Amino acid sequence: MKVSTSVMKKKIQFSLVYRDMWQSSGKYQPRIDQLVQIAPLIIEMGCFSRVETNGGAFEQVNLLYGENPNKSVRAFTKPFNDVGIKTHMLDRGLNALRMYPVPADVRKLMYKVKHAQGVDITRIFCGLNEVRNIIPSIKYALEAGMTPQATLCITFSPIHTVEYYSDIADQLIKAGAQEICLKDMAGIGRPGMLGRLTKAIKDKHPDVLIQYHGHSGPGLSMASILEVCANGADIIDVAMEPISWGKVHPDLISVQAMLKDEGYDVPEINMKAYMKARAMTQSFIDDFLGYFMDPTNKHTSSLLLKCGLPGGMMGSMMADLKGVHSGINMILRGRNEPELSLDDLLVMLFDEVEYVWPKLGYPPLVTPFSQYVKNVALMNVMQMAKGEDRWTMIDNHTWDMILGKSGRLPGPLTPEIIELAQAKGFEFMDKDPQSNYPDALEAYRKEMDENGWEYGEDDEELFELAMHDRQYRDYKSGIAKKRFEDDLQRAKDADMAKTGMSETEIKKIKRAKADPVIAPSNGQVLWEVSVDGPSSAPFIGCKYQHDQVFCFLSTPWGEYDKILTGFTGRVVEICAPQGTNVHKGDVIAYLQRSDIFA
Repeated sequence: MKVSTSVMKKKIQFSLVYRDMWQSSGKYQPRIDQLVQIAPLIIEMGCFSRVETNGGAFEQVNLLYGENPNKSVRAFTKPFNDVGIKTHMLDRGLNALRMYPVPADVRKLMYKVKHAQGVDITRIFCGLNEVRNIIPSIKYALEAGMTPQATLCITFSPIHTVEYYSDIADQLIKAGAQEICLKDMAGIGRPGMLGRLTKAIKDKHPDVLIQYHGHSGPGLSMASILEVCANGADIIDVAMEPISWGKVHPDLISVQAMLKDEGYDVPEINMKAYMKARAMTQSFIDDFLGYFMDPTNKHTSSLLLKCGLPGGMMGSMMADLKGVHSGINMILRGRNEPELSLDDLLVMLFDEVEYVWPKLGYPPLVTPFSQYVKNVALMNVMQMAKGEDRWTMIDNHTWDMILGKSGRLPGPLTPEIIELAQAKGFEFMDKDPQSNYPDALEAYRKEMDENGWEYGEDDEELFELAMHDRQYRDYKSGIAKKRFEDDLQRAKDADMAKTGMSETEIKKIKRAKADPVIAPSNGQVLWEVSVDGPSSAPFIGCKYQHDQVFCFLSTPWGEYDKILTGFTGRVVEICAPQGTNVHKGDVIAYLQRSDIFA
Protein backbone atom coordinates (compact mmCIF):
# COMPACT_ATOMS: atom_id res chain seq x y z
CA MET A 1 0.00 0.00 0.00
CA LYS A 2 1.47 3.35 -1.09
CA VAL A 3 1.09 6.46 1.00
CA SER A 4 -0.66 9.27 -0.84
CA THR A 5 1.35 12.38 -1.70
CA SER A 6 -0.76 14.39 0.73
CA VAL A 7 0.85 12.64 3.67
CA MET A 8 4.33 12.15 2.22
CA LYS A 9 7.03 13.13 4.68
CA LYS A 10 4.58 13.17 7.61
CA LYS A 11 6.62 12.88 10.78
CA ILE A 12 6.26 9.64 12.73
CA GLN A 13 7.72 9.40 16.22
CA PHE A 14 8.86 6.22 17.97
CA SER A 15 8.19 5.21 21.57
CA LEU A 16 10.19 2.42 23.19
CA VAL A 17 7.99 0.22 25.39
CA TYR A 18 10.84 -1.02 27.55
CA ARG A 19 8.54 -1.97 30.46
CA ASP A 20 6.00 -3.81 28.30
CA MET A 21 8.76 -5.64 26.40
CA TRP A 22 9.71 -7.41 29.60
CA GLN A 23 6.16 -7.86 30.89
CA SER A 24 5.13 -9.58 27.65
CA SER A 25 8.16 -11.85 27.86
CA GLY A 26 8.33 -13.03 31.43
CA LYS A 27 7.72 -12.53 35.11
CA TYR A 28 10.23 -9.89 36.15
CA GLN A 29 11.56 -6.48 35.09
CA PRO A 30 15.21 -5.38 35.20
CA ARG A 31 16.62 -4.24 38.53
CA ILE A 32 17.32 -0.59 39.32
CA ASP A 33 21.02 -0.89 38.53
CA GLN A 34 20.21 -2.45 35.16
CA LEU A 35 17.69 0.27 34.25
CA VAL A 36 20.28 2.91 35.08
CA GLN A 37 22.78 1.15 32.83
CA ILE A 38 20.46 0.86 29.81
CA ALA A 39 18.98 4.39 29.92
CA PRO A 40 22.05 6.20 28.45
CA LEU A 41 22.17 3.73 25.55
CA ILE A 42 18.48 4.20 24.80
CA ILE A 43 19.15 7.94 24.69
CA GLU A 44 22.26 7.47 22.54
CA MET A 45 20.20 5.55 19.97
CA GLY A 46 18.77 8.97 19.13
CA CYS A 47 15.45 7.77 17.69
CA PHE A 48 12.99 7.83 20.58
CA SER A 49 10.77 10.75 21.48
CA ARG A 50 9.22 8.67 24.27
CA VAL A 51 10.11 5.77 26.56
CA GLU A 52 7.67 3.74 28.65
CA THR A 53 9.29 3.66 32.06
CA ASN A 54 6.71 2.21 34.45
CA GLY A 55 3.08 1.33 35.01
CA GLY A 56 0.88 -1.70 35.63
CA ALA A 57 2.80 -4.54 37.34
CA PHE A 58 6.16 -2.73 37.10
CA GLU A 59 6.16 -1.61 40.71
CA GLN A 60 4.76 -4.87 42.06
CA VAL A 61 7.69 -6.64 40.39
CA ASN A 62 10.17 -4.35 42.16
CA LEU A 63 8.52 -5.18 45.47
CA LEU A 64 8.52 -8.91 44.70
CA TYR A 65 12.28 -9.07 44.62
CA GLY A 66 12.90 -6.65 47.41
CA GLU A 67 13.57 -3.36 45.60
CA ASN A 68 12.03 0.00 46.34
CA PRO A 69 9.86 0.83 43.29
CA ASN A 70 9.94 4.55 43.98
CA LYS A 71 13.72 4.61 43.73
CA SER A 72 13.43 2.55 40.56
CA VAL A 73 11.03 4.97 38.85
CA ARG A 74 13.03 8.05 39.86
CA ALA A 75 16.31 6.48 38.72
CA PHE A 76 14.92 5.35 35.34
CA THR A 77 13.02 8.53 34.45
CA LYS A 78 15.77 11.01 35.37
CA PRO A 79 18.12 10.42 32.40
CA PHE A 80 15.21 10.83 29.97
CA ASN A 81 13.91 13.92 31.77
CA ASP A 82 17.38 15.46 31.54
CA VAL A 83 17.50 15.20 27.73
CA GLY A 84 13.85 15.98 26.99
CA ILE A 85 12.63 12.48 26.09
CA LYS A 86 9.06 12.07 27.35
CA THR A 87 8.40 9.25 29.80
CA HIS A 88 5.10 7.44 29.97
CA MET A 89 3.39 4.97 32.26
CA LEU A 90 0.41 2.63 32.13
CA ASP A 91 -2.61 3.27 34.37
CA ARG A 92 -5.38 0.65 34.51
CA GLY A 93 -8.08 3.20 35.34
CA LEU A 94 -10.18 1.91 38.22
CA ASN A 95 -7.44 -0.66 38.94
CA ALA A 96 -4.58 1.88 38.65
CA LEU A 97 -1.36 -0.17 38.93
CA ARG A 98 -2.86 -3.42 40.16
CA MET A 99 -5.35 -6.13 39.17
CA TYR A 100 -8.30 -5.01 41.31
CA PRO A 101 -10.04 -1.69 42.06
CA VAL A 102 -8.33 1.19 43.87
CA PRO A 103 -9.96 3.85 46.07
CA ALA A 104 -10.25 7.31 44.51
CA ASP A 105 -7.94 9.02 47.02
CA VAL A 106 -5.19 6.50 46.27
CA ARG A 107 -5.65 6.97 42.50
CA LYS A 108 -5.38 10.73 42.91
CA LEU A 109 -2.26 10.43 45.09
CA MET A 110 -0.67 8.27 42.38
CA TYR A 111 -0.70 11.20 39.98
CA LYS A 112 0.94 13.55 42.46
CA VAL A 113 3.63 10.93 43.12
CA LYS A 114 4.28 9.94 39.52
CA HIS A 115 4.56 13.52 38.30
CA ALA A 116 7.04 14.25 41.10
CA GLN A 117 9.02 11.15 40.13
CA GLY A 118 9.47 12.38 36.57
CA VAL A 119 6.69 10.67 34.61
CA ASP A 120 5.24 12.92 31.89
CA ILE A 121 2.42 10.97 30.23
CA THR A 122 -0.11 8.53 31.62
CA ARG A 123 -1.73 5.98 29.32
CA ILE A 124 -5.11 5.39 30.94
CA PHE A 125 -7.10 2.33 29.99
CA CYS A 126 -10.03 0.32 31.23
CA GLY A 127 -10.41 -3.29 30.22
CA LEU A 128 -14.09 -2.65 29.58
CA ASN A 129 -13.53 0.66 27.74
CA GLU A 130 -15.73 2.10 30.50
CA VAL A 131 -15.44 5.90 30.30
CA ARG A 132 -16.50 6.29 33.95
CA ASN A 133 -13.30 4.50 34.95
CA ILE A 134 -11.06 6.52 32.62
CA ILE A 135 -12.35 10.08 33.05
CA PRO A 136 -11.32 10.45 36.75
CA SER A 137 -7.73 9.60 35.82
CA ILE A 138 -7.82 12.20 33.02
CA LYS A 139 -8.79 14.81 35.62
CA TYR A 140 -6.16 13.63 38.13
CA ALA A 141 -3.48 13.78 35.42
CA LEU A 142 -4.41 17.33 34.40
CA GLU A 143 -4.46 18.47 38.04
CA ALA A 144 -1.00 16.94 38.60
CA GLY A 145 0.49 18.52 35.46
CA MET A 146 0.74 15.28 33.47
CA THR A 147 -0.45 14.58 29.93
CA PRO A 148 -3.50 12.27 29.94
CA GLN A 149 -3.47 9.78 27.07
CA ALA A 150 -6.82 8.00 26.98
CA THR A 151 -6.82 4.47 25.61
CA LEU A 152 -9.09 2.38 23.44
CA CYS A 153 -8.62 -1.34 24.12
CA ILE A 154 -8.81 -2.91 20.68
CA THR A 155 -10.39 -6.28 20.04
CA PHE A 156 -12.33 -7.95 17.22
CA SER A 157 -16.01 -8.70 17.63
CA PRO A 158 -19.37 -7.78 16.07
CA ILE A 159 -19.82 -4.93 18.53
CA HIS A 160 -16.28 -3.49 18.53
CA THR A 161 -16.75 -1.34 15.46
CA VAL A 162 -15.24 1.95 14.29
CA GLU A 163 -18.40 3.70 15.47
CA TYR A 164 -18.19 2.07 18.91
CA TYR A 165 -14.59 3.17 19.42
CA SER A 166 -14.85 6.64 17.88
CA ASP A 167 -17.83 7.43 20.14
CA ILE A 168 -15.73 6.51 23.19
CA ALA A 169 -12.85 8.62 21.87
CA ASP A 170 -15.20 11.61 21.54
CA GLN A 171 -16.24 11.28 25.18
CA LEU A 172 -12.65 10.97 26.44
CA ILE A 173 -11.38 13.91 24.39
CA LYS A 174 -14.28 16.03 25.64
CA ALA A 175 -13.26 15.09 29.20
CA GLY A 176 -9.76 16.47 28.60
CA ALA A 177 -7.74 13.66 26.99
CA GLN A 178 -4.98 15.28 24.94
CA GLU A 179 -3.95 12.07 23.20
CA ILE A 180 -5.54 8.76 22.20
CA CYS A 181 -3.79 5.39 22.28
CA LEU A 182 -5.02 2.47 20.20
CA LYS A 183 -4.02 -0.39 22.48
CA ASP A 184 -4.03 -3.54 20.37
CA MET A 185 -3.04 -5.75 23.31
CA ALA A 186 -3.46 -9.09 21.52
CA GLY A 187 -2.51 -7.84 18.07
CA ILE A 188 -5.82 -9.12 16.70
CA GLY A 189 -7.14 -5.73 15.58
CA ARG A 190 -7.70 -5.89 11.84
CA PRO A 191 -5.48 -3.43 9.95
CA GLY A 192 -8.27 -1.99 7.83
CA MET A 193 -10.51 -1.31 10.81
CA LEU A 194 -7.64 0.34 12.70
CA GLY A 195 -6.93 2.59 9.74
CA ARG A 196 -10.58 3.63 9.49
CA LEU A 197 -10.72 4.26 13.24
CA THR A 198 -7.60 6.44 13.12
CA LYS A 199 -9.09 8.48 10.30
CA ALA A 200 -12.42 8.85 12.08
CA ILE A 201 -10.72 10.27 15.18
CA LYS A 202 -8.33 12.52 13.22
CA ASP A 203 -11.10 13.91 11.01
CA LYS A 204 -12.99 15.13 14.11
CA HIS A 205 -9.98 15.93 16.31
CA PRO A 206 -7.01 16.81 14.05
CA ASP A 207 -4.92 18.22 16.92
CA VAL A 208 -5.20 15.11 19.11
CA LEU A 209 -2.11 12.89 18.92
CA ILE A 210 -2.74 9.21 18.16
CA GLN A 211 -0.30 6.56 19.36
CA TYR A 212 -0.54 2.94 18.19
CA HIS A 213 0.47 0.09 20.49
CA GLY A 214 0.28 -3.29 18.79
CA HIS A 215 1.67 -6.62 19.94
CA SER A 216 3.11 -8.91 17.28
CA GLY A 217 1.06 -11.92 18.44
CA PRO A 218 -0.67 -13.33 15.35
CA GLY A 219 1.42 -11.24 12.93
CA LEU A 220 -0.91 -8.41 11.89
CA SER A 221 0.92 -5.55 13.61
CA MET A 222 3.15 -4.42 10.72
CA ALA A 223 0.16 -4.11 8.39
CA SER A 224 -1.70 -2.29 11.16
CA ILE A 225 1.19 0.17 11.57
CA LEU A 226 1.06 1.00 7.86
CA GLU A 227 -2.69 1.55 8.00
CA VAL A 228 -2.72 3.79 11.07
CA CYS A 229 0.20 5.85 9.74
CA ALA A 230 -1.54 6.27 6.37
CA ASN A 231 -4.58 7.61 8.21
CA GLY A 232 -2.89 10.10 10.51
CA ALA A 233 -1.25 8.30 13.47
CA ASP A 234 1.61 10.23 15.05
CA ILE A 235 3.53 7.82 17.29
CA ILE A 236 4.27 4.09 17.03
CA ASP A 237 5.25 1.87 19.95
CA VAL A 238 8.21 -0.38 19.16
CA ALA A 239 10.41 -2.92 20.89
CA MET A 240 14.04 -3.83 20.27
CA GLU A 241 16.02 -7.02 20.09
CA PRO A 242 16.54 -9.43 21.72
CA ILE A 243 12.94 -9.38 23.01
CA SER A 244 11.03 -7.89 20.09
CA TRP A 245 8.54 -9.81 17.95
CA GLY A 246 6.90 -13.01 19.22
CA LYS A 247 4.18 -12.04 21.68
CA VAL A 248 5.92 -8.70 22.24
CA HIS A 249 6.04 -5.78 19.75
CA PRO A 250 7.59 -5.21 16.31
CA ASP A 251 11.25 -4.29 16.25
CA LEU A 252 12.33 -0.68 15.81
CA ILE A 253 14.61 -1.43 12.84
CA SER A 254 11.91 -3.15 10.79
CA VAL A 255 9.29 -0.50 11.54
CA GLN A 256 11.69 2.30 10.68
CA ALA A 257 12.73 0.67 7.39
CA MET A 258 9.13 0.02 6.36
CA LEU A 259 7.94 3.57 7.09
CA LYS A 260 11.04 5.18 5.62
CA ASP A 261 10.47 3.32 2.35
CA GLU A 262 6.89 4.63 2.29
CA GLY A 263 8.13 8.19 2.48
CA TYR A 264 7.52 9.04 6.11
CA ASP A 265 9.82 11.33 8.05
CA VAL A 266 11.22 8.89 10.62
CA PRO A 267 14.21 9.34 12.95
CA GLU A 268 17.55 7.74 12.17
CA ILE A 269 18.91 5.04 14.48
CA ASN A 270 22.40 5.14 15.93
CA MET A 271 23.16 1.50 15.16
CA LYS A 272 26.29 1.41 17.30
CA ALA A 273 24.20 2.35 20.32
CA TYR A 274 21.44 -0.05 19.25
CA MET A 275 23.90 -2.96 19.21
CA LYS A 276 25.23 -1.99 22.63
CA ALA A 277 21.70 -1.75 24.04
CA ARG A 278 20.82 -5.05 22.39
CA ALA A 279 23.83 -6.75 23.98
CA MET A 280 23.14 -5.19 27.37
CA THR A 281 19.51 -6.31 27.28
CA GLN A 282 20.71 -9.82 26.49
CA SER A 283 23.08 -9.59 29.46
CA PHE A 284 20.07 -8.85 31.69
CA ILE A 285 18.41 -11.99 30.34
CA ASP A 286 21.57 -14.02 30.96
CA ASP A 287 21.94 -12.56 34.44
CA PHE A 288 18.64 -13.80 35.86
CA LEU A 289 15.61 -12.50 33.94
CA GLY A 290 15.86 -15.29 31.39
CA TYR A 291 15.07 -17.89 34.03
CA PHE A 292 11.56 -16.46 34.20
CA MET A 293 10.90 -15.90 30.49
CA ASP A 294 8.61 -18.35 28.71
CA PRO A 295 10.33 -19.42 25.46
CA THR A 296 6.97 -19.69 23.68
CA ASN A 297 6.62 -15.92 24.00
CA LYS A 298 9.31 -15.65 21.33
CA HIS A 299 6.89 -17.20 18.81
CA THR A 300 4.07 -15.63 16.88
CA SER A 301 0.87 -17.66 16.78
CA SER A 302 -2.08 -17.34 14.43
CA LEU A 303 -4.09 -19.29 17.01
CA LEU A 304 -4.41 -16.01 18.91
CA LEU A 305 -6.80 -14.81 16.21
CA LYS A 306 -9.19 -17.58 17.23
CA CYS A 307 -9.31 -16.89 20.96
CA GLY A 308 -8.39 -13.20 20.99
CA LEU A 309 -6.31 -13.55 24.17
CA PRO A 310 -3.24 -11.34 24.68
CA GLY A 311 0.01 -13.03 23.73
CA GLY A 312 1.54 -12.28 27.12
CA MET A 313 -1.01 -14.65 28.67
CA MET A 314 0.18 -17.66 26.69
CA GLY A 315 2.82 -18.62 29.25
CA SER A 316 0.45 -18.62 32.22
CA MET A 317 -2.25 -20.29 30.15
CA MET A 318 0.06 -23.14 29.16
CA ALA A 319 1.04 -23.56 32.81
CA ASP A 320 -2.67 -23.78 33.70
CA LEU A 321 -3.24 -26.42 31.01
CA LYS A 322 -0.26 -28.48 32.14
CA GLY A 323 -1.65 -28.32 35.65
CA VAL A 324 -5.00 -29.88 34.67
CA HIS A 325 -3.79 -32.08 31.80
CA SER A 326 -3.02 -35.23 33.81
CA GLY A 327 -6.22 -34.89 35.87
CA ILE A 328 -8.41 -34.69 32.77
CA ASN A 329 -6.68 -37.69 31.20
CA MET A 330 -7.17 -39.67 34.39
CA ILE A 331 -10.92 -39.01 34.14
CA LEU A 332 -10.92 -40.01 30.47
CA ARG A 333 -9.01 -43.24 31.21
CA GLY A 334 -11.56 -44.07 33.87
CA ARG A 335 -14.27 -43.82 31.23
CA ASN A 336 -12.22 -45.79 28.64
CA GLU A 337 -12.10 -42.69 26.43
CA PRO A 338 -9.07 -41.55 24.38
CA GLU A 339 -6.62 -39.33 26.24
CA LEU A 340 -5.93 -35.75 25.11
CA SER A 341 -2.60 -34.29 24.12
CA LEU A 342 -1.67 -30.83 25.39
CA ASP A 343 -2.39 -29.47 21.89
CA ASP A 344 -5.85 -31.09 21.98
CA LEU A 345 -6.49 -29.38 25.28
CA LEU A 346 -5.22 -26.04 23.99
CA VAL A 347 -7.63 -26.12 21.04
CA MET A 348 -10.46 -27.08 23.40
CA LEU A 349 -9.64 -24.11 25.61
CA PHE A 350 -9.50 -21.73 22.64
CA ASP A 351 -12.86 -23.07 21.44
CA GLU A 352 -14.32 -22.57 24.90
CA VAL A 353 -12.98 -18.98 25.14
CA GLU A 354 -14.67 -18.35 21.77
CA TYR A 355 -17.91 -19.79 23.20
CA VAL A 356 -17.74 -18.05 26.59
CA TRP A 357 -16.66 -14.57 25.50
CA PRO A 358 -19.86 -13.34 23.81
CA LYS A 359 -22.01 -14.85 26.56
CA LEU A 360 -20.11 -12.75 29.10
CA GLY A 361 -20.80 -9.52 27.21
CA TYR A 362 -17.67 -9.26 25.01
CA PRO A 363 -15.28 -7.68 27.58
CA PRO A 364 -12.09 -6.68 25.70
CA LEU A 365 -9.55 -9.37 26.46
CA VAL A 366 -7.03 -7.33 28.40
CA THR A 367 -5.92 -7.38 32.05
CA PRO A 368 -7.74 -8.32 34.21
CA PHE A 369 -10.78 -9.31 32.13
CA SER A 370 -8.80 -11.56 29.81
CA GLN A 371 -7.83 -13.60 32.87
CA TYR A 372 -11.46 -13.80 33.99
CA VAL A 373 -12.69 -15.08 30.63
CA LYS A 374 -9.82 -17.56 30.36
CA ASN A 375 -10.45 -18.84 33.88
CA VAL A 376 -14.16 -19.42 33.21
CA ALA A 377 -13.31 -21.23 29.96
CA LEU A 378 -10.72 -23.41 31.71
CA MET A 379 -13.13 -24.31 34.52
CA ASN A 380 -15.80 -25.16 31.95
CA VAL A 381 -13.41 -27.48 30.11
CA MET A 382 -12.56 -29.23 33.37
CA GLN A 383 -16.18 -29.58 34.42
CA MET A 384 -17.26 -30.92 31.03
CA ALA A 385 -14.43 -33.46 31.15
CA LYS A 386 -15.97 -34.68 34.40
CA GLY A 387 -19.36 -34.92 32.73
CA GLU A 388 -20.70 -31.88 34.58
CA ASP A 389 -22.29 -28.62 33.40
CA ARG A 390 -20.65 -25.37 32.39
CA TRP A 391 -20.67 -22.23 34.57
CA THR A 392 -20.47 -24.09 37.91
CA MET A 393 -17.08 -22.61 38.89
CA ILE A 394 -17.07 -18.81 38.45
CA ASP A 395 -14.85 -16.90 40.88
CA ASN A 396 -15.88 -13.75 42.76
CA HIS A 397 -13.81 -11.34 40.62
CA THR A 398 -15.53 -12.63 37.49
CA TRP A 399 -18.93 -12.26 39.14
CA ASP A 400 -18.03 -8.64 39.96
CA MET A 401 -17.42 -8.08 36.24
CA ILE A 402 -20.65 -9.85 35.25
CA LEU A 403 -22.76 -7.94 37.79
CA GLY A 404 -21.43 -4.53 36.71
CA LYS A 405 -19.27 -3.76 39.73
CA SER A 406 -16.32 -2.93 37.44
CA GLY A 407 -18.45 -1.02 34.91
CA ARG A 408 -20.74 -1.65 31.97
CA LEU A 409 -19.98 -4.60 29.74
CA PRO A 410 -19.73 -3.70 26.03
CA GLY A 411 -22.36 -6.26 25.01
CA PRO A 412 -25.41 -7.95 26.54
CA LEU A 413 -25.11 -10.96 28.81
CA THR A 414 -26.67 -14.18 27.58
CA PRO A 415 -29.96 -15.14 29.33
CA GLU A 416 -28.39 -18.24 30.93
CA ILE A 417 -25.81 -16.09 32.76
CA ILE A 418 -28.50 -13.66 33.94
CA GLU A 419 -30.62 -16.58 35.19
CA LEU A 420 -27.63 -18.11 36.96
CA ALA A 421 -26.91 -14.82 38.74
CA GLN A 422 -30.54 -14.46 39.79
CA ALA A 423 -30.64 -18.05 41.05
CA LYS A 424 -27.68 -17.22 43.29
CA GLY A 425 -29.43 -14.13 44.62
CA PHE A 426 -26.94 -11.73 43.03
CA GLU A 427 -27.94 -8.19 42.06
CA PHE A 428 -26.89 -6.34 38.94
CA MET A 429 -25.74 -2.73 39.31
CA ASP A 430 -25.08 0.25 37.05
CA LYS A 431 -23.73 2.88 39.43
CA ASP A 432 -20.35 4.56 39.09
CA PRO A 433 -17.85 1.73 39.72
CA GLN A 434 -15.64 3.99 41.87
CA SER A 435 -18.47 4.37 44.42
CA ASN A 436 -17.99 0.70 45.35
CA TYR A 437 -14.53 1.42 46.75
CA PRO A 438 -14.36 4.05 49.55
CA ASP A 439 -11.30 6.20 50.32
CA ALA A 440 -8.60 4.42 52.29
CA LEU A 441 -5.55 6.67 52.71
CA GLU A 442 -6.24 7.53 56.35
CA ALA A 443 -6.15 3.85 57.32
CA TYR A 444 -2.82 3.45 55.56
CA ARG A 445 -1.41 6.57 57.23
CA LYS A 446 -2.37 5.06 60.57
CA GLU A 447 -0.60 1.79 59.69
CA MET A 448 2.57 3.66 58.69
CA ASP A 449 2.49 5.70 61.89
CA GLU A 450 2.07 2.57 64.00
CA ASN A 451 5.01 0.89 62.25
CA GLY A 452 7.21 3.98 62.38
CA TRP A 453 7.47 4.02 58.59
CA GLU A 454 8.26 7.25 56.75
CA TYR A 455 5.69 8.52 54.24
CA GLY A 456 8.56 9.17 51.85
CA GLU A 457 9.34 12.02 49.48
CA ASP A 458 6.07 13.37 48.01
CA ASP A 459 4.22 10.70 50.06
CA GLU A 460 5.55 8.05 47.69
CA GLU A 461 5.99 5.37 50.36
CA LEU A 462 2.46 5.97 51.62
CA PHE A 463 1.25 5.57 48.06
CA GLU A 464 3.17 2.32 47.63
CA LEU A 465 1.60 0.78 50.72
CA ALA A 466 -1.87 1.94 49.69
CA MET A 467 -1.47 0.64 46.13
CA HIS A 468 0.26 -2.67 46.88
CA ASP A 469 -0.32 -3.23 50.58
CA ARG A 470 0.47 -6.94 50.79
CA GLN A 471 3.58 -6.76 48.58
CA TYR A 472 4.79 -3.61 50.35
CA ARG A 473 4.55 -5.25 53.78
CA ASP A 474 6.50 -8.24 52.47
CA TYR A 475 9.09 -5.86 51.02
CA LYS A 476 9.48 -4.01 54.32
CA SER A 477 9.83 -7.24 56.31
CA GLY A 478 12.37 -8.73 53.92
CA ILE A 479 10.17 -11.73 53.17
CA ALA A 480 9.79 -10.67 49.53
CA LYS A 481 13.52 -10.68 48.87
CA LYS A 482 13.97 -14.05 50.55
CA ARG A 483 11.10 -15.51 48.54
CA PHE A 484 12.54 -14.19 45.29
CA GLU A 485 16.02 -15.54 45.99
CA ASP A 486 14.54 -18.95 46.72
CA ASP A 487 12.47 -18.71 43.54
CA LEU A 488 15.58 -17.82 41.54
CA GLN A 489 17.55 -20.76 42.91
CA ARG A 490 14.73 -23.16 42.05
CA ALA A 491 14.59 -21.71 38.54
CA LYS A 492 18.34 -22.21 38.12
CA ASP A 493 18.07 -25.80 39.34
CA ALA A 494 15.16 -26.47 37.00
CA ASP A 495 17.15 -25.03 34.11
CA MET A 496 20.01 -27.41 34.81
CA ALA A 497 17.59 -30.31 35.20
CA LYS A 498 16.23 -29.62 31.69
CA THR A 499 19.61 -30.60 30.28
CA GLY A 500 19.06 -34.13 31.56
CA MET A 501 21.47 -33.85 34.48
CA SER A 502 20.74 -35.92 37.54
CA GLU A 503 20.27 -34.35 40.96
CA THR A 504 23.73 -35.62 41.92
CA GLU A 505 25.32 -34.02 38.85
CA ILE A 506 23.55 -30.72 39.51
CA LYS A 507 24.72 -30.79 43.12
CA LYS A 508 28.27 -31.48 41.95
CA ILE A 509 28.24 -28.49 39.58
CA LYS A 510 26.84 -26.19 42.26
CA ARG A 511 29.44 -27.32 44.76
CA ALA A 512 32.22 -26.73 42.23
CA LYS A 513 31.21 -23.08 42.01
CA ALA A 514 30.84 -22.69 45.76
CA ASP A 515 32.95 -22.62 48.90
CA PRO A 516 32.30 -24.85 51.91
CA VAL A 517 31.56 -23.73 55.44
CA ILE A 518 33.56 -26.19 57.57
CA ALA A 519 32.81 -27.35 61.11
CA PRO A 520 35.77 -26.25 63.27
CA SER A 521 35.05 -28.88 65.92
CA ASN A 522 32.66 -31.66 66.88
CA GLY A 523 29.15 -30.60 67.84
CA GLN A 524 25.49 -30.32 66.95
CA VAL A 525 24.46 -27.81 64.27
CA LEU A 526 21.84 -25.35 65.50
CA TRP A 527 20.17 -22.79 63.26
CA GLU A 528 17.66 -21.69 65.88
CA VAL A 529 18.97 -20.82 69.33
CA SER A 530 17.91 -18.51 72.10
CA VAL A 531 21.08 -16.41 71.92
CA ASP A 532 21.86 -13.65 69.43
CA GLY A 533 22.02 -15.28 66.01
CA PRO A 534 19.95 -16.64 63.15
CA SER A 535 16.24 -16.86 63.91
CA SER A 536 15.66 -19.71 61.47
CA ALA A 537 17.48 -22.07 59.14
CA PRO A 538 18.77 -20.35 55.99
CA PHE A 539 17.00 -20.88 52.70
CA ILE A 540 18.67 -21.53 49.37
CA GLY A 541 19.84 -18.17 48.02
CA CYS A 542 20.09 -16.57 51.46
CA LYS A 543 23.00 -14.10 51.62
CA TYR A 544 25.55 -13.95 54.43
CA GLN A 545 28.26 -11.36 55.02
CA HIS A 546 31.79 -12.45 55.86
CA ASP A 547 31.44 -11.39 59.50
CA GLN A 548 27.84 -12.55 60.03
CA VAL A 549 26.96 -15.47 62.30
CA PHE A 550 26.05 -18.35 60.02
CA CYS A 551 25.04 -20.98 62.60
CA PHE A 552 26.05 -22.37 65.99
CA LEU A 553 27.68 -25.57 67.15
CA SER A 554 26.40 -26.93 70.45
CA THR A 555 29.45 -28.50 72.11
CA PRO A 556 29.35 -31.54 74.44
CA TRP A 557 30.03 -29.24 77.39
CA GLY A 558 26.90 -27.13 76.71
CA GLU A 559 28.38 -24.06 75.03
CA TYR A 560 27.49 -22.48 71.71
CA ASP A 561 30.29 -21.82 69.24
CA LYS A 562 29.50 -19.17 66.64
CA ILE A 563 30.27 -20.24 63.09
CA LEU A 564 31.13 -17.49 60.60
CA THR A 565 31.50 -18.03 56.87
CA GLY A 566 34.61 -15.88 56.58
CA PHE A 567 33.40 -14.64 53.18
CA THR A 568 30.31 -13.06 51.64
CA GLY A 569 28.13 -15.38 49.63
CA ARG A 570 24.77 -17.03 49.04
CA VAL A 571 23.66 -20.45 50.24
CA VAL A 572 23.47 -23.06 47.46
CA GLU A 573 23.24 -26.17 49.65
CA ILE A 574 22.62 -27.02 53.30
CA CYS A 575 24.49 -30.22 54.22
CA ALA A 576 23.67 -30.24 57.92
CA PRO A 577 20.04 -29.54 58.85
CA GLN A 578 18.98 -28.45 62.33
CA GLY A 579 20.24 -30.86 65.00
CA THR A 580 22.80 -32.67 62.81
CA ASN A 581 25.86 -33.96 64.69
CA VAL A 582 29.02 -33.09 62.78
CA HIS A 583 32.71 -33.81 63.22
CA LYS A 584 35.57 -31.40 62.85
CA GLY A 585 36.18 -30.85 59.12
CA ASP A 586 32.64 -31.79 58.00
CA VAL A 587 30.92 -29.48 55.52
CA ILE A 588 27.95 -27.65 57.03
CA ALA A 589 26.91 -25.84 53.86
CA TYR A 590 28.11 -24.47 50.54
CA LEU A 591 27.97 -20.78 49.65
CA GLN A 592 28.65 -19.23 46.26
CA ARG A 593 30.75 -16.09 46.45
CA SER A 594 29.35 -14.48 43.32
CA ASP A 595 26.25 -12.38 44.01
CA ILE A 596 23.85 -11.02 41.40
CA PHE A 597 22.66 -8.42 43.90
CA ALA A 598 26.11 -7.27 45.00
